[in-house]
Amino acid sequence: MSPKIVDIIKQATKIVGVGRNYASHVKELGNTVPKTPLIFMKPTSCLLENGGKVVYPSISKDVHYEVELGVVMGKEASNLSREEVMDCVAGYAITIDMTARDVQEECKRERIPWTMAKCLDTFCPVGPFIPADSIDPSSTEIVLKVNNEIKQQGNTCNMIFPIPTLLEYISKHITLYPGDLILTGTPEGVGPIVPGDKLSASIPGITEASFTVV
Repeated sequence: MSPKIVDIIKQATKIVGVGRNYASHVKELGNTVPKTPLIFMKPTSCLLENGGKVVYPSISKDVHYEVELGVVMGKEASNLSREEVMDCVAGYAITIDMTARDVQEECKRERIPWTMAKCLDTFCPVGPFIPADSIDPSSTEIVLKVNNEIKQQGNTCNMIFPIPTLLEYISKHITLYPGDLILTGTPEGVGPIVPGDKLSASIPGITEASFTVV
C-alpha cells in the first residue's frame, strides 16, 4: 500500500513553486519566457489533503486554479546533477497551485514580491502519493476540471524546463529535504473560481483528487 501523501508531506520543510514553465501559459498571461527557472516559495501551511476545502480569501476577488505535477522528495538533495537528483525523488502527486491573481498583478505593478498571492492557507491542494516508478514524469498528462468541465489539459512533455533540469537548478541553490514538494508549473487554461465550485485534478488513469471551494 502506498503511503498517504499527508504522512509524507508532514516532513516537508517547504514547497518550491516554478512559474512560467509552459510556453502556452506564458502566452496566455502575456509574460515573457524565462531564461532560467522562475522560482517562488509557498509555506507548508498552504497544504490541503484530497477532499479538503479551499478557503476563498478575503483579500482577493480573483482566485485562480493552476493544475501542476508535484514532485515529492525522498532524500536530501544539495548541489546535485540531473541524474543524481532524480534518484532523490520519492514520487509525485497531482497538485493545484491556487493563486490570488488580482493580488499578484497589483504586486507586479508595485514591483514588490507577490508572496501573498501564493501563500494563503489551503492554497496548495495535493492529491494522493504516486510512487516514482508509477509514471513517466517527462510525458504525463495533467487535467483540471471545474464543476466537471475540463478547464486545463496539458502534458509535462511541453515543459520549458523538464523536471530533471528544474531539480538540478533548485538543488544547486536551495537544499531539498525529504517530504519537500516541488510544483513544476501549469499549462494554459488557468481561470477563476468562486465559492461552491468543485475542483478535480487528475492524471487520467492514475490518480484524481477533489476539492470544494468555500
